[in-house]
Amino acid sequence: MISSLDQEDETAGSLDSDDLFEHHRIVVDKGQALLRVDKFLMDRLPNVTRNKLQEAIKAESVRVNGLAIKSSYKVKPLDVITITLADPPRDTDVVPEDIPLNIVFEDEDLLIVNKPAGMVVHPAYNNWSGTLVNGLVFYLQNLPTSRNGEIRPGLVHRIDKDTSGLLVIAKSELAMAHLARQFYDHSIERTYYALVWGVPAQEKGTITGHIGRSAKDRKVMAVYPEGDFGKHAVTHYQLLENFTYCSLLKCNLETGRTHQIRAHMKYLGHPLFNDGTYGGDKIMKGQQTGSYKAFVQNTFDALPRQALHAKSLGFIHPRTHEFLQFESELPEDFLAGLAKWRQYGKMLQERAQ
Repeated sequence: MISSLDQEDETAGSLDSDDLFEHHRIVVDKGQALLRVDKFLMDRLPNVTRNKLQEAIKAESVRVNGLAIKSSYKVKPLDVITITLADPPRDTDVVPEDIPLNIVFEDEDLLIVNKPAGMVVHPAYNNWSGTLVNGLVFYLQNLPTSRNGEIRPGLVHRIDKDTSGLLVIAKSELAMAHLARQFYDHSIERTYYALVWGVPAQEKGTITGHIGRSAKDRKVMAVYPEGDFGKHAVTHYQLLENFTYCSLLKCNLETGRTHQIRAHMKYLGHPLFNDGTYGGDKIMKGQQTGSYKAFVQNTFDALPRQALHAKSLGFIHPRTHEFLQFESELPEDFLAGLAKWRQYGKMLQERAQ
């Protein structure tokens, strides 16, 4: 008996971080003879190489009855085996392209990339070239791949096209399996900076609400607070700066659903500044005066995309088992937008005095 997690389609341009993995659950038959777990799984998962299985076992991505095991473990009747591997790809023929990559860190197992806004992470419909994966294939010719050399080499999570910030890329099968397990277990630390319309009533808070495709528009994710549709999603936020009509928030992801912060902030009543998909490209707060409209338009021009940046990333290194933490600076467009709002917020405070 083998089952896999359902996979979202890619019409929103991005799969959940949590859905980048194929999760098998196998219940061993009553009459099964003792057999090494790697050999047993080779028969049950014919499209997975033995090397990939062994690396997954080392990364504790293969568990028997909930416990990590070694390759030499011999399966017994009625054992329950769960396997977390990279998601099977959908497309082939990724063309290597010499695209400049902002590499923050690199060793034999992984690299950290600071992705600019406007770059698509992986090839898909209408975006077959110029993506981060095209650049990675060129930069690292032998990245571990999802299966048989196909798409998404080394990719264990992603961020939206117009979101900037940090991504971790696996360079080895061990890293791929180990990082996949951490994302699946929600143990990866991910911090984003978001400029949003308005100021939340609470300086710190947690947004909990299932996220799924909107029934009205498949490109938009909706929040379903009752949990009868979509997938469990949790975002923690903290107010960093108050600009009266806008505010800067720090958001920490507990889960990694498609458009999670964007959908959750809209649900909270504070859509991201200049996020056209979720209504943030219109004036949501402030007086409708000519001078204010001009200010907002100038700020839209300075920050011409959703104001979201993947600021930091923390995880356990797959080989050394050390906890690594990486930080990134806000990009120029984000800083320009913040500078304008700081100046405007200061003016409003002076007027109020």
